[in-house]
Amino acid sequence: MQEINDYKNKKVLVLGLAKSGLNAARLLHKLGALVTVNDKKDFHENPDAQSLVEDGIRVISGSHPVELLDENFELVVKNPGIPYTNPMVKRALELKIPIITEPELAYEVSVAPWVGVTGTNGKTTTTTLIGLLLNEGGQSAKVGGNIGIPISQVAQKATKDDVIVAELSSFQLLGITKLHPHVAVLTNIYEAHLDYHGSRENYVKAKMRITMNQTADDYFIMNWDLPEMHELAKQSKAKIVAFSRKNAAGARAQLTDGYLCFDGEKIMAADKLQIPGSHNIENALAAIAVAKIYGIDNAAIVRVLSTFSGVKHRIQYVQTVAGRRFYNDSKATNVEAASVAIQAFKDPEVLIAGGLDRGLSMDDLVPLVKQHVKAMITYGETASLMVQVAKDAGVQIIKRVENLDEAVPAAYAASAKGDVILLSPAAASWDQFHTFEERGDVFIADVAKIAAQEG
Repeated sequence: MQEINDYKNKKVLVLGLAKSGLNAARLLHKLGALVTVNDKKDFHENPDAQSLVEDGIRVISGSHPVELLDENFELVVKNPGIPYTNPMVKRALELKIPIITEPELAYEVSVAPWVGVTGTNGKTTTTTLIGLLLNEGGQSAKVGGNIGIPISQVAQKATKDDVIVAELSSFQLLGITKLHPHVAVLTNIYEAHLDYHGSRENYVKAKMRITMNQTADDYFIMNWDLPEMHELAKQSKAKIVAFSRKNAAGARAQLTDGYLCFDGEKIMAADKLQIPGSHNIENALAAIAVAKIYGIDNAAIVRVLSTFSGVKHRIQYVQTVAGRRFYNDSKATNVEAASVAIQAFKDPEVLIAGGLDRGLSMDDLVPLVKQHVKAMITYGETASLMVQVAKDAGVQIIKRVENLDEAVPAAYAASAKGDVILLSPAAASWDQFHTFEERGDVFIADVAKIAAQEG
């Protein structure tokens, strides 16, 4: 960790806790800042806030009092999930108080070079693969960020001989100013989080902040199968390293004649990948591009890609019960992510879908559901929307239930030997769960109950 004096005696407000806020507050305290934490959760039900008070950090909880900003703070470190329309954030902007997110703070204390990964879908899988490839090839990779490990925690432990591999969301990228990855990865861009960003244009701009500080000495890995990327590439000063599943001209990492290749050299057959779906071919190609920049040999790449079975909650194989394979894709919080999962299997699917209603159309799912899904079980705020998708797709078995605990046995009842039972909600979890991880864990537990009943 780099010792810096920039925050010594500086009045800093950490707005919102969770993992990122908790770790940002502790790091700032260590750096000598005068930290105040403000979290809306009641103090008596807030163990994180209680632990900070024990550390000597001031905490104000239970609400977000706008008048708190009258205390002349010099910086706000904002939880990424708090939108810029929040009254506290709007007031901070009016007062011209700089607002950053935790990755910016992590970068400032980091002595290790960074690989930053963003995109609408595939971030977590690609980030994980890059870390595994670098470590297998003799580098020392430390993985964190939006993947679930606070990046400020990782940055404090990483040395100059390590490589930090950080998954970065659009929410996090809006709060960076100096963050400068040596290698940036943009897996794809689809329509997502418009309720937060206000427009697709704003969302794209947020994603492109990952390359804004890069120079000609850096690398920007981009998905060349998306025409939009060709134009976006012109905004970057970094060397563009493109990947393509569709053999697009100019891509260095490609799927060619069934093989994953780099600069025309065959590395391995794509059907040796253990993770299903064409989207995972794209994720693997993006990870290969990063591995090659770091000089990783083909043998190490093959060892990782032929054994990696996926990340939790992203088309995660759970278990097989009476010939039915269960997959947990709770991380599919939008239509695009669910589309990827629905297309990933050749066997008939019983789809469990539903969640928070953000007012978005589900119509793009209709042709995919028609092709792949034999039965639909739906619940949550978007239940009626998903029922309509199933009807429009001609699905014969449609059942609406109250919650996920009811949906899993209903899906099992609607299935037959050889089917895939897939949780891919196409919606956020917040109508019934705190996080998509909690939703996925409930699904796994419900599958375990069925397995126990079946003996």
